[in-house]
Amino acid sequence: QVQLVESGGGLVQAGGSLRLSCAASGDTFSRYVVAWFRQAPGKEREFVTGISRWSGDSTYYVDSVKDRFTISRDNAKNTVDLQMNNLKPEDTAVYYCAGRLSSAVLIGRSEYQYWGPGTQVTVSS
Repeated sequence: QVQLVESGGGLVQAGGSLRLSCAASGDTFSRYVVAWFRQAPGKEREFVTGISRWSGDSTYYVDSVKDRFTISRDNAKNTVDLQMNNLKPEDTAVYYCAGRLSSAVLIGRSEYQYWGPGTQVTVSS
């Protein structure tokens, strides 16, 4: 099974950018659909974006991050990155990388079997 670890979180001012990375080990990463979720204090963990397996030619975004966030994968490096631009204070959360062995990118938290420990993103106003 795959192990996932996130990196790249930190503190940034509103309007700034961060790039998160999800590094995988233990299995052929290209077989996995990968998604980013986030959880703000006192809120449920929510789907942010997902990318299809293999070539990653299909991507999906929640409306609140469209045109600001970009997900991409590099199967040679076993990584999935999340480029976050024009960050807003409401983007503050712990960001989690998640994987599932299936062909569909789904938005439900319970659909993903593999999770990283998370990385904190804080956007100051």
